[in-house]
Amino acid sequence: MKKRNKYKEIEDFLADESFRLWMKSKNDVAGWEDWTLDHPNRAKLVEEARLWLLAMKVPENNLSQEQLDNALQNTWLKIEHKEQNRKMEHKLVQLWNTGWFRNIAAILIFSLLSFYVYTNYFTAASTDFYNEQILAHTDEEGLLEQINNSNKPQIINLSDGSSVLLQPKSKLSYPKVFMGNERKVYLSGEAFFEISKNPGKPFFVHANEIVTKVVGTSFRIKAYNNDSDVEVLVRTGKVKVNSEKNDNNTSNQKEIVLLPNQALRFERRNQTFKKITDITSDQSIHNSVRSIEQLSFDFTDIPVSQIFKTIEQAYSVEIDYPKEELEKCHLTTSLNDQPLPEKLKIICKSIGNNSSYTMNGNQITILSKGCN
Repeated sequence: MKKRNKYKEIEDFLADESFRLWMKSKNDVAGWEDWTLDHPNRAKLVEEARLWLLAMKVPENNLSQEQLDNALQNTWLKIEHKEQNRKMEHKLVQLWNTGWFRNIAAILIFSLLSFYVYTNYFTAASTDFYNEQILAHTDEEGLLEQINNSNKPQIINLSDGSSVLLQPKSKLSYPKVFMGNERKVYLSGEAFFEISKNPGKPFFVHANEIVTKVVGTSFRIKAYNNDSDVEVLVRTGKVKVNSEKNDNNTSNQKEIVLLPNQALRFERRNQTFKKITDITSDQSIHNSVRSIEQLSFDFTDIPVSQIFKTIEQAYSVEIDYPKEELEKCHLTTSLNDQPLPEKLKIICKSIGNNSSYTMNGNQITILSKGCN
């Protein structure tokens, strides 16, 4: 059991006889199902290994062993040429040197699954840095992971009251409860953060090769693994950005401070920062500004229905509320610097009459009997 806690690669699982037995016969004598539930951050690796083992069931053909070996060799050479990543090449060589794996890969190739093979390994390589960050900075077993595989943003409410708007094809790892004197999360992809204020417990976002430090503010980070740049854009408050290397005290380069409507572009190839003090002067960043980053949350005698529409537009959520009871309700309030849960609390408190809200994913329900 302890041995599998060290598994970090797909081939580690494929080489484990008890894992193969579990996947092929569903005979879980080694307790793999419970182990997977206790280690959610390994679930993706388990799933990828499962897909490989399922591919073994493809019927064999009548080709000779020499033909299989030649075709397999040519396919791997093409894959290695496209990848151009030393770590990826090392993983491919390890797999190639495993005898039983050659036969499985040959079946996949002649079953028109070679493209699937390449896609899965390219994806696995692109997440290496994300996983390395988690391993380097925290106990990965204590983190939850949210992956947005939908076509619309998803809301994540953190234990400290902060909220994250996670964009499609993105994932966020975060603790169920923030412990100690720091709050740390790990991003791969794009997300808009609204951080609850706590000067004694700064908030850190690790994204690719940079780390962003805040106390209480709102900002967006775009850090897809396959993009050449990482971008940070500040809406409210102040953030401090540094490279992971500098954060680990291996360099004396000063951190970069960003204020509202300022941005930063980190070029991953050259490991250089470019601070952008006027986002309208940078066409790429200016065009990427989303609704939540440009809508105003300052309301002066505005109907509650209009406030709800603004929130729906900004966060891609749906709000169900008693329209007749709140038809004549108007509010004057500023919600610019609060996470979404805090915005909803302030609105409900302003409406009065024991108004409250519930939130299930991107669906919000307002309970109220009308204004005070």
